[in-house]
Order: sequence, then C-alpha cells, then structure tokens
Amino acid sequence: MTAETVWTIKRLLDWTVEYFAKNDSIQPRLDAEILLAEALGCQRIELYTRFDEEVAAEPRGKFRDWVKRRAEGVPVAYLVGHREFFSLEFDVNEHVLIPRPETEHLVTTVLDLIAEHFAEQPVRIVDVGTGSGCIAISIAKHCDKAAVDAVDISDKALELARTNADKHGVSERVRFVLSDLLQEVERPESVNIVVSNPPYVGTKEANDLPIDVRDHEPHVALFANDQDGVVLSENLMRQMVELQCGQFLVLESSPMIIERLAEFAQANGFADVTIRKDFGGLQRWIVARRQS
Repeated sequence: MTAETVWTIKRLLDWTVEYFAKNDSIQPRLDAEILLAEALGCQRIELYTRFDEEVAAEPRGKFRDWVKRRAEGVPVAYLVGHREFFSLEFDVNEHVLIPRPETEHLVTTVLDLIAEHFAEQPVRIVDVGTGSGCIAISIAKHCDKAAVDAVDISDKALELARTNADKHGVSERVRFVLSDLLQEVERPESVNIVVSNPPYVGTKEANDLPIDVRDHEPHVALFANDQDGVVLSENLMRQMVELQCGQFLVLESSPMIIERLAEFAQANGFADVTIRKDFGGLQRWIVARRQS
C-alpha cells in the first residue's frame, strides 16, 4: 500500500485478498471484507455499493494494522472483537473460544428438548464451559422460562460472558458460576439439562491444529489435557451421575472420539444415547438421558 495510490474500497479488497491468499488464509475474501467493513463502520454488503469510494487515512490505517495481524495468524473475530452466533452478536476476546456455527446445533437441541419434555414447567439448564456465554445466552434469549447456570473455570471468560448477557438482556436469568465442571453448581438435583462444548482436543492433535487456533485461542478451552481428548467429557458424565444432575445431556465433541464417548455414556449411567451429525455429515454431538 503506497501513499501515491488511490485506495478505493475495491482496490483495498483486491489487494488484501491476494495478500491473504499468499499467506495461506482459508477464506481470504471473507476475512478482507469483515475487516474492511469493521474499519469503515458499515455492513459487509455495503462494500459492494461503495466500490469506487476512496478510503480515508484513519480507517485505512486501522485496516492495514488488522491485515498485518491477520497475516500473522490472529483470528478475525479477535481483531474486530465480536462474532455472530445463533443470529446474535457476541463480544469475544483472547480469553474465550470463538463461537463456531456448528455449535449452534447445541442450542437448537436444547430448545427441542425443552419443548418436548418441559413444555408445561420452568426449566433449569447448566452450560458447562460457557466461554463467551453464547450457548447459555442464546438459550435464555429464545426460551423465557429457562434459567441457566453458565459455568466456566476461567474468571476472565465469565467476565466477558456477563457483558454479553447484559448486552442481550438476559442477565436476570443467567447465573455465572466459577467452577471446574459441575463441582460448584448449587442444587444439582434440580437441573433438567446439562449442555456442554468442553475442551476435547487431545494433546496428540495439537500440531495438527491451524495456527490461528493453536497459537491464539485459549488452550484451557481447547485441550482436554489427555492424549485422546476424552477425559473432561467423561468426568462431566461421571459428575452428572454422582450428583444426580440433569435429566438430559447434550454434548459436543470431536468426530474422532464421539463413538467412544457414546459407549462410555451407555456404560456409565446413561440411556437413549444418540449421536448426531453436523452440517458436513460428521458425527459431532451426543444426546443422552441420565438414568435415575
């Protein structure tokens, strides 16, 4: 980017897409559009109606800095400070995992369970490993009778989740709990559904992760601290049985270990265990009923 060049929106996008592609970006066009729209304070769709508009020095400088950091591997969501999930915008930072589109299925599954089994009564949900609060807050936002405990081992994650709950007007129905899994959850026997997207990346997979994930997203939210990535999910199921917490479990995990976790659930106090597939046809979720 030289001072003599007239940097229109189209020219900036074209240059940046090519630059990102050379730096092995998986989605160079999308990354460039999100960053430029954020720098200009507009919606992505507006860029296409403003192609010939020259970009002023201040937003161009902000955009240039973001482009450099993105090429170094910093995720776009951390650069702009937010990510959409379940049609809601969530603040994100380096203390929380960036919400993924496939995790929206957990919210849909919980809402379906509420409609099927708890239609005539208040319902209590525990979201284990809440991070940004995207699962807990989306459930509360779409189900007025749901009270949700948003649990995390990170106080910095909970601080951000509180901000997101305030942002979406559900603070009165979401309680934030600093806890290792279910240990600090009050009255566990009154919980109806436990939902979780826990750390499930095994230590042996660390080097296979994309650089922007491995080097920038919080390891406490990624790695289960065992070779295969099953330990935290298995411990969560054990605690549910020991504490008689939750009638149903909705659990996200890796397609590589999901069948192993389903077998563990079936052998350790759960029934009606089913595995569900994501949009790409990969087995990714367990839905199970805890046996009384």
